[in-house]
Order: sequence, then C-alpha cells, then structure tokens
Amino acid sequence: MARRNINLIIEYQGTNYAGWQVQSVQRTIQGEIVRAVSRVTGQEVNLIGAGRTDAGVHALGQVANFVIDHHLEAEQYCPALNFYLPDDIRIKKSYQVKPDFNARRDAISKRYRYLIGREKSALYRHLRWERPVAIDQSLLRRAAKIIEGEHDFTPFCVVSSRRPNNKCTIMSTRWWFKGPLLIFEIRGNRFLHGMVRSLVGAMVNLSSVRKDNNRQNLTLEQFKDIIRSLTEERVVFTAPPQGLYLVSVQYAKGQSDEVLY
Repeated sequence: MARRNINLIIEYQGTNYAGWQVQSVQRTIQGEIVRAVSRVTGQEVNLIGAGRTDAGVHALGQVANFVIDHHLEAEQYCPALNFYLPDDIRIKKSYQVKPDFNARRDAISKRYRYLIGREKSALYRHLRWERPVAIDQSLLRRAAKIIEGEHDFTPFCVVSSRRPNNKCTIMSTRWWFKGPLLIFEIRGNRFLHGMVRSLVGAMVNLSSVRKDNNRQNLTLEQFKDIIRSLTEERVVFTAPPQGLYLVSVQYAKGQSDEVLY
C-alpha cells in the first residue's frame, strides 16, 4: 500500500476542550482526532492543523492533514472518524491531496468570525460573547477599516507568543448586524496568538456607549496610533474565546475557500 496524504475539513465546538493542540493531560481537538484515527486504522499519525485555536474557540472549517499507509479510501475517513469522535467534533469532508501538501505551511489566508450577542441567552452563551450594551456602529466600521493592510500587530499578540516578525496582512474586515447578533469577520494571511480577540475587544471598547453617552477608555485615534505605530505595549482589551470561530482556510490563489456556513 502506498502512503497517502489525507486532508480533513473539520467543524467543532471548542467549549469542552483546551484548544486545538495536543496536551499531555487536558482534552484537545487534535488529540481527539488523532485518537479516532488510531481506533480506525491502528496507527498513530501526525495531524497537522491549519491553525491552533485556543481553549473555548470554535471552528466551522478547520483544515488538517495526515500521511498514512492504510487501505481505507480517503473519502471513507469522514464517516469512519465521526463514528469514534464526540458529538462536538465533526469531520465534514475527507479527501486525498498531493504528497507534499501541508495544511499549515501551504495556507494563503484564513478567515475568522466573531459573534456578539446583544441579549442574554440560556442556550447560546457558550457560542458568543454576550454584551447587551449600546454600540456605535459607525465607530466599529471605521475602526475595522484601520486594521486593513499590512501592519505590525505586536500589541495584539500574547507576549509569550511574539516572534521577531509580527507583521500580518489583513485583506478584508467587516462588521454587520443580524437580528440580536453583532458579527465581525476578518481575513488575513496570518494571525498572531490572541490577535483577533484583542482586536475585537479593543473595537468593542472604543465603540461602546455608557448610559451617560461618554465613550469608554479607548478612542478611535488611540486605536489608530496603536495599529500604525511601533509600540510593543500589550493591548489589554481581549474579547472572550467563546465568540470566535475559524471559518475557513484558503490555499490556492484565485481559489475561493470552502464556505460551510
């Protein structure tokens, strides 16, 4: 049997997991899928994910691949793995890719979405940030446009995860309302640890209106200065993890990423 490179499109609710990456003690998404592959094939594999989501973060279209020498057809890994996976992790699609494909290294861009509930809910509190306060929509949209382009996002990265180069190119941003939801979407060539949640937290902070109509701590001009300056001071406005979703990953230029929702 020839070794084959199997690619997975994965959906998961991250509430009950300590993030994507395998850990020695706590349950993780990667760990559960590797365990399922082992139960199906009797083999241990190196599962490479497109991105490492944090504890409590969800995914609609995470991408991961592994190389294996086994007789099972590529398309059959989807139902076979789902049989052993918990209900909050689903393989949406499995298929064979070229031998040198790497889900992390070959990604051109990723798309994230953040959900904010403008009312409290007993059912959806683990799937969004519940923040029932008045929001200045114009300020939100103006702040999002400042993010677009290439910038050094060091202030929006967890200090321990910073690298010598923390520049990212943001292709598009968007805020919109849908019923009780306030939704933010962002696409970029790379994202730093904690970056999207820090950006959302800062934008929500500067656009939230108190009952006396005074803005909160951060102003639009201060936000612009942080984005465009070389400061390394950590931005402390961080949105909680339960509102964040990895929506999709794009690999080939000119090819649309797979939109699942």
